[in-house]
Amino acid sequence: MLVAAAALAVVLTNRPDGKNDTAGSGGEVFLQNAAASGPDPFTRSTARAGDGSAPPPSLPPRTASAVPEMSGSTPGLYGGTRSVSSCDVEQQVRYLSGEPAKNAAFASVVGISPNDVPDYLRSLTPLQLRVDTRVTNHGFRNGAATTYQAVLQAGTAVMVDGHGVPRVRCACGNPLTGPVAQKAPRTTGAPWQGYSSQQVVVVAPSVTVVNVFVVYDPQDDGWFARKHGDTGEHDRPTPPPPPPPTIPPSTLLSPSPSTPSPSPSSPVPCVTVTGTETPTPIDGVTPSPCPSTLSPSASTSSPESPSDSSGPTDSSPSTESSSPESAPASDGSADLTSRSPNQQAEQQADQPAAAVSPAASLSSLSARVPSGSVSSSVSGSASRSVSGSASAPAPGPGSVPVL
Repeated sequence: MLVAAAALAVVLTNRPDGKNDTAGSGGEVFLQNAAASGPDPFTRSTARAGDGSAPPPSLPPRTASAVPEMSGSTPGLYGGTRSVSSCDVEQQVRYLSGEPAKNAAFASVVGISPNDVPDYLRSLTPLQLRVDTRVTNHGFRNGAATTYQAVLQAGTAVMVDGHGVPRVRCACGNPLTGPVAQKAPRTTGAPWQGYSSQQVVVVAPSVTVVNVFVVYDPQDDGWFARKHGDTGEHDRPTPPPPPPPTIPPSTLLSPSPSTPSPSPSSPVPCVTVTGTETPTPIDGVTPSPCPSTLSPSASTSSPESPSDSSGPTDSSPSTESSSPESAPASDGSADLTSRSPNQQAEQQADQPAAAVSPAASLSSLSARVPSGSVSSSVSGSASRSVSGSASAPAPGPGSVPVL
């Protein structure tokens, strides 16, 4: 009756403190030292002394807050000593067989018959963890199995099933199952030197059965192969596994090709404007109007200097200036400077702004100059001399024949 009662006990809803532990409840995670038995042990320790200082294998990258998984078939995931079992499997069988209640509770966690526990234990492979591993640990208290979330320290002696998942913790004889995800769990227990939650992994079952485990031996810094279910009698040396492929940081974080935006110190192209329009600033810099599209305005006929009425501006994209040439003053130039600003504005108002071009203004200027010459700098090119004679140079870009 006692065995039957233990077998029917609910084993996945109790923690060592008697509280329920469900996914997402923000419960506790117990940090369990490799040599400590921990709360509610099933049996006395069957772990054999070994060197737990094996360097950890390469860990997969962590994404967000999720604990990374490693396949149980990963070479080098486990460590041990060649020809030495990390757990005394037969002693574990004797402990449970001598206490039927514990044997039945153990079987209920694993999901097998109590009579199958000895064969189940002998089918496992004794090894050592090489990295801190997250599990669900099951203790025994008040005639039934308990459950709590735990992190097992690297170097812990465990028994591993055919898919590479740890199933028994040898320091306490407790059965192990997969971890339960929790949101921001509290950690209890003393952390060991070098512990970091960022270095904890979950062992995922391999897709296929692992027939041979590739094991790292920290004592001689070598590698050996151990068959599934073997206790070390048939271990043999094996070459080290190849290192995992690495992706250069430049490949992981390479930005997409893009055209760099012009800096404020870079020249800004001119823009086309008409009339009294003002160019729109680009990245905080106001571009210059294109000389070929400038329309005459009041600024082109300032009474202060004859050079202001000489037409197009210099070709520089960031400045507007004109360079008067040294020449004798003519009647035409005197006529321009003798007008008042109001008279000049009235004359410009008689013609639509859109119909006036720099070339036309040069033509009308030369028509009023009977002799002499007027030189101007047009778009940064060489100065052109417009004569009052009947003959004129062949028209070029930006100019019209003078009649």
